[in-house]
Amino acid sequence: MTRILGIEFRRSAALGAALLIAVAGTAVLYATAGRWSTGWMALAMTQREYLAVMSPLAMAGGAWQSYREHRANVAELFAGAPRPRPQRIMPILITTGLAVLVAYLLALLAAAPRIADTARYLPPTVFAVVGVGLVAMIASVWLGLAVGRLVPALATAPALAVIGYALLIFAPHALPDHGLMAAFSPSMGMSMFSDYDTVGDGVSVAQALWMVTVAMAGVVLFAARNRRSAFAALIPLAIGATATAMVAPTGAAYDRQMLDPVAQELVCTADAPQVCVSRAHEGVLPEVAPKARHALELLLTTRLVEAHEDTFTISPPTSPRPRDDTALMDISIDKHGHLADPDSFEPRMLTEVFTGPLSCGNTRDIEVATAAASWLLDRKPTAGLNGFEFDEPETVKLFKTLKTLPPAEAGIRVTAVYQAARKCQDTVGLLTRSAR
Repeated sequence: MTRILGIEFRRSAALGAALLIAVAGTAVLYATAGRWSTGWMALAMTQREYLAVMSPLAMAGGAWQSYREHRANVAELFAGAPRPRPQRIMPILITTGLAVLVAYLLALLAAAPRIADTARYLPPTVFAVVGVGLVAMIASVWLGLAVGRLVPALATAPALAVIGYALLIFAPHALPDHGLMAAFSPSMGMSMFSDYDTVGDGVSVAQALWMVTVAMAGVVLFAARNRRSAFAALIPLAIGATATAMVAPTGAAYDRQMLDPVAQELVCTADAPQVCVSRAHEGVLPEVAPKARHALELLLTTRLVEAHEDTFTISPPTSPRPRDDTALMDISIDKHGHLADPDSFEPRMLTEVFTGPLSCGNTRDIEVATAAASWLLDRKPTAGLNGFEFDEPETVKLFKTLKTLPPAEAGIRVTAVYQAARKCQDTVGLLTRSAR
């Protein structure tokens, strides 16, 4: 069998297709490194999203292989061999399946070194996400083999690539629920809205079930002796679609599986003052800790003695429990997996402190908060909340006003801003009038 597979690898288009898929997969990952540099889950999910590129290429590769066999007129020769058709097609199914499987893994391994030194959190779910991607690639190439055999034309491979892309991207939107969309398209539901996003086990089970069904249908189509018997492939598709729809989490159940609570858990320094980041960002704790501690030193007149990452998420909505002794900090990761824009980290953190909780709504004054933070750092305002760079005249004016005051008076006014912000009180004017 090994000898047969070796011959099949040499004579078929499997290796060429694998090379093309590996190069394309690696290229799109490196072109969008900022999307997955936060960790292993982000990398696995981003690669799954780019199945929209790799899966159509696998379909085209399978169709091209069937067209090559048709053009070589070997069908009659193979049919004359005293072997059942399933045995004759097994080598090409194995070689093409192995080829696209290796190509998918090569693209993943090519990207992994970029975050290997900072990505510490490796949840088991990562392996399920990658595993579904592998099954999807095998199903794609086998489906391509079947379509190429049924429609043996030069235009079949490129046409199948275009149709495959359209089906993966647009067809799921016809379904009424996001859970069903993700279940029937392995590239859907992989966009990350926070660094704590994940793929629920129920979603992975539904996706794997559907991809196995598609792979089985591809084998049935490829093994069919004529187009009439090819309709037998509809049977596993119908059964698989029904089973997938039954097990796929939908509605609120799907939404609950979108976040990984373990990734949101805090990992803290052993010594005081304690600085904590989410488990998803554990790799940048050594970069964050000294900067956060310096910011806490500047806040000695406040009650803040610890700094925790703000693990707030919009969808699904989550928010850390507020604590009077804890300063929240936003952490962004750059495309290399390290702390993004470290020079603006302290201004962002301090501005957040003087802005007050999100629940304060309209009483949050970023201009006043930025001026207060800049005075503590003794540098001209350059960055507001979330690192947004600006040169707001009013902010600069407030900062210059503080600089003209005696340090003790300026410190009293800055402390007043902090106290008012924590109580959701209006901070406008606190830097321009005496707080005594």
